[in-house]
Formats: sequence, C-alpha cells, structure tokens
Amino acid sequence: MNKFELLQTILLEMEKSLIIAQSATQRAIESATDEETVPEHKYDTFALEASYLAHGQAMRVEECERELSVMKQMQLPKNAESVMLGCLVSLLDDDDQAQYFFIAPCSGGLKIDYQAKRVMLVTLSSPLGKALKGKLVGDEVEYQVGPKSFYYQIDTII
Repeated sequence: MNKFELLQTILLEMEKSLIIAQSATQRAIESATDEETVPEHKYDTFALEASYLAHGQAMRVEECERELSVMKQMQLPKNAESVMLGCLVSLLDDDDQAQYFFIAPCSGGLKIDYQAKRVMLVTLSSPLGKALKGKLVGDEVEYQVGPKSFYYQIDTII
C-alpha cells in the first residue's frame, strides 16, 4: 500500500465531510432565521432550537476545517521500524485476519476504503493507539475498551 495515496484518499473523505457539514450548517441557519420559525407564543421554541442546532453545526464545520488542516500538514515517515504517527499498520487477529490502521493526529474512528481494504484512522491517544505506539513487527498488542479485551499481532508497518 502506498501511504501517500492513502493520505490523499483520507483527505478527500475529510473534504467530503466538510462539505456535508457546511451544507448542514447553512440549512440550520436558514431554518433558524426563516419567517415561519417566528415564535407564535412563549412556548414555541422552534427558532431557539434551530439556532442551537446552527451553532452546533458551525462548531462541527470548524472542527472539520481544523482536522483537515492538521492532516494536510502531516509528514509521513519513511521506513519506520516502530509504530509512530503516519504509519500504516496491519494487525492480525486471533483468526489471522488482517485489519489495517493508519496512525493519524486526528479524526480517529474514520474508516476509509482503499485498495479493496478497510482502513481505520487511529490516534495515539486512543486505547489502540497507546498500545501500538513504539511496537515492532511481530509484537503482540493487547488493549481494552470497557470490559472487552482485544489481542493482535503486528504483521506489517508501512
């Protein structure tokens, strides 16, 4: 897998999310300021609720823009021997099924389809990211989310 191409695919997905967030913000603003949302009585809170939604959507747009900026500035390591920011890591589960994770500075949980494989972004502050940081090919990784434990072996680091 080519990390540069993967990063470009990630950036495209993030840009799509930003466009969707911007559109949702615009719709929320229009709804909040529409003539039909003028309160008819003191218990009519539709306009107030719409303004809260517009504010929340605007904050979402800011977060998308911030994360997109961070990802665009990210430097990809070459020939990393241990897991670090910018690495693509292949992990094998107990059934020897490969799962792919890209170590990113933000947008943890984002899933990308790349070269017929599902790649999930993981930050170093997540439970899996903390468990992977500094590990080498062949190392076993264990992490816990709530009461559930997960076990993997590092297959490749790109």
